Amino acid sequence: MDYKNLTFEWLGLKFDGTVMITTTIAMVIVFVVTVIGCRKRAMHPTGLQNFIEWVIDFVRGIIKANMDWNVGGRFIALAYTLLFYVFVANMMGLPFKISTETSHHVLWNSPTSNAVLTLSMAALVIVLTHIYGIRLRGTKQYLKGYVTPYWFLLPFKIIEEVANTLTLGMRLFGNIYAKEILMILIVGLGSSAWYLWGAMFVPLLVWQAFGIFIGALQAYIFAMLAMVYMAHKVEAH
Repeated sequence: MDYKNLTFEWLGLKFDGTVMITTTIAMVIVFVVTVIGCRKRAMHPTGLQNFIEWVIDFVRGIIKANMDWNVGGRFIALAYTLLFYVFVANMMGLPFKISTETSHHVLWNSPTSNAVLTLSMAALVIVLTHIYGIRLRGTKQYLKGYVTPYWFLLPFKIIEEVANTLTLGMRLFGNIYAKEILMILIVGLGSSAWYLWGAMFVPLLVWQAFGIFIGALQAYIFAMLAMVYMAHKVEAH
């Protein structure tokens, strides 16, 4: 069955309505959870505040593993947002996928199963690494890094920038897209005949549990690689 996202045009531009809806919901979830968790801060945190502080400590560990804290401390909000948002987005399509019955337009899935979104996020990360690299090291010193130690490495370093963008975005897209496709296949097989319902129930639960692991791992990898790329730009190597 051919499923497609809900799209619309405005001012001659084509927009993916499904990605816009699910992305907005994911952002709202991250914002609300963070605000509620940080609203009443206590010396001995409990509940949601304890969870938020654990995530921040985890993110702090990622940054310290890649760069000096005096430099990397300013990126804790960025790393926290990337980790939390990508995790929530990855989880959104896990329990179910909603589509219209007649036109088969998808209304609900993981926004990170869309290559345009993941590549856009990856491009944003790479652009931010250049901006902070120039701000912290200066334009001359930053550009000098592209011809160090030898000038003929310049084309390869430019190719590396493109490759980093593609691999960062496509890695996330490929894993989440495959997760959802396999889940749809399991559900479709189970619903094709009544005697397959029970047989597919256990594999579906197992795959959903594995999907949680995949989603969490990919969120970690995305945030970690973002900090790795940032460290390469803001610190001299």
